Amino acid sequence: MTAYDPLFDVSDRTIVLTGACGLAGRTLAPALAHRGAKLVLVDIAAADPAAAAAALGGDALGIACDVADAEQVGAAARAAVERFGRVDVLVNAHQHKPQGFLEAQAEDFPEELWDAVMDVNLKGVFLACREFGRGMLERGSGSVVNLGSTYGLVSSNPDLYAANSLGNPLVYSASKGGVLMLTRYLGAHWAGRGVRVNCVTPHGILNAHEPDFMRRFEAKSPMGRMMDANELVGAVVFLASDASSYATGSNVVVDGGWTAW
Repeated sequence: MTAYDPLFDVSDRTIVLTGACGLAGRTLAPALAHRGAKLVLVDIAAADPAAAAAALGGDALGIACDVADAEQVGAAARAAVERFGRVDVLVNAHQHKPQGFLEAQAEDFPEELWDAVMDVNLKGVFLACREFGRGMLERGSGSVVNLGSTYGLVSSNPDLYAANSLGNPLVYSASKGGVLMLTRYLGAHWAGRGVRVNCVTPHGILNAHEPDFMRRFEAKSPMGRMMDANELVGAVVFLASDASSYATGSNVVVDGGWTAW
């Protein structure tokens, strides 16, 4: 007999997932759909969120949207409500890593790259929270889950990126640190109006990384390995469900102990 715990139930909840076609989104979407949620998959047109929704089947809706554009985000919010009647949960999993982003050094980081990343990673989270959160506040219930990064908590280690093609530029850390503070602010200010806002902070999601990078990462990680994308699911379901009914403005760190030492 399969055990069932209603605390973690997200069935029949309308969940909007931004960055739905990205690394985290591709894992979260089917996991949430499998648990009975009604999914609204939001991503840029080039990622084809409509195709991703069709592949999920059921009532999933795909919406092409640039989260840095307020009009497009507002239109996405209206489309979600028109289709499903309400939005119960917003999961912000989008991020932007433009060409040249990894190689740029802090002392001469191009302003146009800074603006491009901030527009999506931070302003895009703000706009999504504002446009989708408005309906939650009017109804007096809802949950927002923002995806952060350990690099919004601590600096990246330069040794990790020496002699490989990867990197972690200043703007990424700044944008993710901003997401955490946005989460805390909204979590505190919207709590009395029935809307919870929390953050999940992962680290090092495995994604065909270079062997040298992986060896260095594993040597520095208390768990001695990188994260599987499926290990995000539990934290997101927790914050999307009633299991976290007294959590707001919080940050669930899922980093294999990276920030513990």
